[in-house]
Amino acid sequence: MKRIYSIIIALTALWIAVPQPTRAQGWPVNYEGVMLQGFYWDSFAATSWQMLEKQADELSAFFNLIWVPQSGRATSETSMGYDPLYYYNQNSSFGTESQLKSMIATFKEKGTGIIADVVVNHRGNVSNWVDFPSETNPYDGQTYQMQSTDICADDDDGATKTWADKNGYSLSSNNDEGEGWAGMRDLDHQSANVQACVEAYCKYLVNYLGYTGLRYDMVKGYAASHVADYNKAAGVEFSVGEYWDGNVSVVSNWINGCTADGSIQSAAFDFPFRYTVRDAINNGSWSSLAGSSLARQADYRRYAVTFVENHDTEYRSASAQQDPIKKDTLAANAYLLAMPGTPCVFYKHWTDCKEEIKNMILARKLARINNQSNATQMVSQTGRYAVETTGSNGNKLYAVVGTTASAQAVPEGYTEVLSGYHYRYFLSNSCETAWASVADCEFSDPFSVVLTAVSAASDAQLVYTTDGSVPSASNGTRVSSGASVNINETTTLRVGILSGGAVSEGSIITRQYNKSEEEAFEPYTITIYVNGEQVGWTDYVNYWTWGGDGTHTPSSSGWPGDKVTATATVGGKTWFYKTFTINSANDFVDFVFSYGSGTPQTVDVGGSGYGITQTSFFEVSTEKSGAKYKVNDVTGSYTGIESVSDDTAVPAVFYDLQGRNRGKDISRLPRGIYVCKGKKFVIGQ
Repeated sequence: MKRIYSIIIALTALWIAVPQPTRAQGWPVNYEGVMLQGFYWDSFAATSWQMLEKQADELSAFFNLIWVPQSGRATSETSMGYDPLYYYNQNSSFGTESQLKSMIATFKEKGTGIIADVVVNHRGNVSNWVDFPSETNPYDGQTYQMQSTDICADDDDGATKTWADKNGYSLSSNNDEGEGWAGMRDLDHQSANVQACVEAYCKYLVNYLGYTGLRYDMVKGYAASHVADYNKAAGVEFSVGEYWDGNVSVVSNWINGCTADGSIQSAAFDFPFRYTVRDAINNGSWSSLAGSSLARQADYRRYAVTFVENHDTEYRSASAQQDPIKKDTLAANAYLLAMPGTPCVFYKHWTDCKEEIKNMILARKLARINNQSNATQMVSQTGRYAVETTGSNGNKLYAVVGTTASAQAVPEGYTEVLSGYHYRYFLSNSCETAWASVADCEFSDPFSVVLTAVSAASDAQLVYTTDGSVPSASNGTRVSSGASVNINETTTLRVGILSGGAVSEGSIITRQYNKSEEEAFEPYTITIYVNGEQVGWTDYVNYWTWGGDGTHTPSSSGWPGDKVTATATVGGKTWFYKTFTINSANDFVDFVFSYGSGTPQTVDVGGSGYGITQTSFFEVSTEKSGAKYKVNDVTGSYTGIESVSDDTAVPAVFYDLQGRNRGKDISRLPRGIYVCKGKKFVIGQ
């Protein structure tokens, strides 16, 4: 009876899934959405699931899709997810499964889809070179396990086969279909078992966890047809492959290979676009933007996910410089957001240039630019490049980027709405819309908003309200284009164009400005104490540091970082210590402690969660995770924690353990531990 019940459940799940493959199409036609890469390298604290969810209101107002890291448990304790081990254990360095599902659901409710990072080219092992975990899929109730025979015959240039033969295991008879990746087992996607495991995994990501789409890592490692099959099985509308190559024809050939039932099933990251932008900016030759890319190909721009930086190309540190755009981040994003394709903004660029990128996105959406829009080169010079892109309703965005962008005259039939360092944006007057110079934001200091009428009417004026009511000929304040509105309190600003005695509904824009109730952040110092007596580190400890606002790089930029010899005696023990400054509400520090030349070392400290934002005491333990020593946080035993009652007057700002300014009013704070001037307090006991 139990067996029959299982079959009924399986058939029911299959029946429910039948209509879903009809949704699969690779990437939507005429898609107007903008995407965010919601992480950067080692951004465990800054872009944890909880931290992203806290930003849902702001991010969903500008981004339709957010790509996040591989969310399953990996082989290493702290990991970006590119060393995958478990498919159905979704507790990662970015948070727990419940936190992940909550984040996905919150964004979905606000109309923003989350894109999963699917790393199936390779996989880690449980205890030896060839064993994989056995896992039950909570979506379909079935148990899946890959075998040694699912590993490519030529994995690790034959090293895996040598080990397997010696230890009595067999590998697949098939060689790798694409590029290999040393260090983990390359999966044979020609294996029926691998296909069944990956298809079930993709269905689980979409139908159980709630992901909107899939980003496939390292698709050079296996045939494109498999991506098409996996997408078709899971019914995925949004799919993008990381085919890392600067040659347009090579990437477009991969897209063609992702075909099932005569339809392309996946988009691709436009690496040719990225390299074109990098070369133009780093070499100071803006005319190079005329180079080829998927976004410039009429047959492929629908499938072009454009970008100018990502976690693999960004500058990470002095010892890991990668291949970054070295300057003109704003101009790079201005070009990105003016072009066809689906632009993917890098998280660091978003946080560094948020207000200007917000306006670029708003201008793009007012012009109704989509992934298949036509873009026409207007100017191509060493000092500047201009492109005119036509939206789905015939409106146009004229973007100029380059060191001489300021010399560009206003094109006939256009109005300038946005300008900054080495870029300018003009909207065609056919847009018939109001424009406000400041996008939705939270603020602490008063500011002014410049209002602009983008209109072909010679008599166009603007009418605005600050109470959220609809502006009309009889409601609101009339001003000329170019007028300013002062904002000094929470305001819902609505602005429309008054022409011919009436305000057209389609011309009205809304901006929400929320005044922060919290006081400005006051930087404070923390001290990190380390005791290594248990492992014999008694004369010094190396501190390798990173995270937060980027100011915590060791003075000795190469591994293993700073050799710390300063000591203090606390609680009868000798501690090595170093002091750091927490500069903002989002700042934090992460650590690896080591000895000698960096071996032995500890696991990452603070890398999963929110990072370290308070004075802390750590003991290096003899217990290990792999080859790395574990670290015990013994702060509670060595830091004096003062109890503060609701009626205690404390003339300083309190910060929670995430570094957020919570003000001075203790009565408003929930029960918990807070930091004030470098000391910890328990409030609400």
